[in-house]
Amino acid sequence: MDFNTLFDPNVHVRSLTLVRHGRTAYNASGRIQGVTDIPLDEVGNWQVHQTGRALKELYVDGQKDQQRHRLIVASDLGRAMATAHAFADLIGEEVHPDPRVRERHYGDWEGQATRDIMEKYPEDFTSWLHGEGGELKHNVEPDKHVGQRGTQAIAEWAGKAEPDTDLYVFSHGACIADTVRTLLNADEDADANSAVFSMRNAHWARLIPIAIVGKPLRWALSDYNHGPAIADTPEWENPKL
Repeated sequence: MDFNTLFDPNVHVRSLTLVRHGRTAYNASGRIQGVTDIPLDEVGNWQVHQTGRALKELYVDGQKDQQRHRLIVASDLGRAMATAHAFADLIGEEVHPDPRVRERHYGDWEGQATRDIMEKYPEDFTSWLHGEGGELKHNVEPDKHVGQRGTQAIAEWAGKAEPDTDLYVFSHGACIADTVRTLLNADEDADANSAVFSMRNAHWARLIPIAIVGKPLRWALSDYNHGPAIADTPEWENPKL
């Protein structure tokens, strides 16, 4: 049977791209940001312009179907909005802020260096790294909640999209990882869960919908932690500005 006869025409989104913000001073110094509104640093501003151009070249200029629509959503925190505009302004699109794709709230750990947390709370820190929930003792938002709010936002924006839309969501490392795990039902699949981690600054993940008529919408992960070619060089963290 022709696949096109199976694809649900009511699903308007043809791709989902989740993009992490560029570098901040907190990223550079190893401090936890969470929902604290830290701006991009000089390197981060440079990174997002490299990523904006790469996204345009790959998924706009390189798209065979020039009739495709683009819908751009971003966390309302400044670092994500600035990253979104580095792409949206190039292609003349609006950025829609949505607090549901903010970073995970790290409670009492926000603003602290990870090395200090490791020294103060070694058992809880190790438990956090192993995905066992030790961080929850410190008022950190549960991963499950982050993934749920992220997927709710995506579902709502996808429902508003015009036919043949590429949906872009500019967000944060932990939020993207938790959202992708939720979209893939990774909590029930150990292999999928271990493959999804907090990506590098100004990198992205790309998912394609599997929309069969009469079946729940599912997503396939086609790319993860993808960045511009220059991101594979030492210049990514030390550009000649």
